[in-house]
Amino acid sequence: MKSPCVSVCRFDGRTGWCVACGRTLAECREWKKAPRPRLLAIERALPARLNKLTERGIRVWEDQA
Repeated sequence: MKSPCVSVCRFDGRTGWCVACGRTLAECREWKKAPRPRLLAIERALPARLNKLTERGIRVWEDQA
């Protein structure tokens, strides 16, 4: 499964989420070894996380990096 990483890797201190892909540092580290159901669960959580970061004005897109 393709990683949602966009090579920004900056984490919000309040939530612990990457401001570009929405994953936590632990989720980023486990991505290559995690079983598919775990990856799907992480992916399902990302849109809501990224929306919350956008609402707070701290979301970074790939072209802003």
